[in-house]
Amino acid sequence: MKQTSDRELLTILLGEEAQVHETHSLAELFGLRRIRPGKTLRVAEEPFSYALPSRLMAARELLRRALAESLADAPGMLASPGAVRDYLRLFLAGQEYESFLALWLDAQNRLIAGMELFRGTTTQTSVHPREVVRAGLKLNASAVILAHNHPSGVAEPSRADELLTSDLKNALALIDIRVLDHFIVADTTVMSFAERGLI
Repeated sequence: MKQTSDRELLTILLGEEAQVHETHSLAELFGLRRIRPGKTLRVAEEPFSYALPSRLMAARELLRRALAESLADAPGMLASPGAVRDYLRLFLAGQEYESFLALWLDAQNRLIAGMELFRGTTTQTSVHPREVVRAGLKLNASAVILAHNHPSGVAEPSRADELLTSDLKNALALIDIRVLDHFIVADTTVMSFAERGLI
């Protein structure tokens, strides 16, 4: 049985508008990777930088919500670094500003809530440990997975990222919330502090 191609699936989703976006990768079309320099997405015949068709963004958001449902229903799914990557890509990839979010977990490592806690500029965001602790207490969380994005497209942690992770781990330990991991999302790349031995 012949597999449906990416372009055929896009035509089903977008109709004739799919032809306008032939030169863009799926990661660009769904906002998971920023548009490469010199390229723009076109809606109808007019160019708009980073203007993504609303049906593609709706499809991306529905997929993110479906992943959140499955992660909330499956005990232990979020305890492993590999299980959360797709969810974080859909939450953070392709953003032009830096965001810091937390995935709060119950005692069985099921997702209670995934929330953006802080939003910054294209190069940094200010994270306040007190506010992170407050959010964890409010949700009665037992564990957390931290994540932020690097709009630069480079997923390597800075020294400031490492210090922040250590500070948050120490602050949250005082109220019995374990920090399981900290991820950095840069376009389609996701780096895990736990896998690097940094947490």
